Amino acid sequence: MPDLKKLPTLCPSCAHALHITQLCCENCQTKVSGEFPLPALLRLSPEQQQLALDFIKSSGSLKTMSQQMQLSYPTVRNMIDDLIEKLNQNA
Repeated sequence: MPDLKKLPTLCPSCAHALHITQLCCENCQTKVSGEFPLPALLRLSPEQQQLALDFIKSSGSLKTMSQQMQLSYPTVRNMIDDLIEKLNQNA
């Protein structure tokens, strides 16, 4: 798998949220310009994105997640609650 660059989500100068302004088709080189917000999951920190992926991979089982992460169930539950709150703020 090629080493893909990570999509930046914050301005390196002022730390304000970035917006997508152009999309390009690799096949025909068609370009679409405009201002498009980042999808909700991309607005999360890398750690929060990983938590969301772990949640999905465990079929939503906090018990499984707590075992895999070697954390208590209440700790994982609080992490998920924080993730949900963050997603609701960005809705």
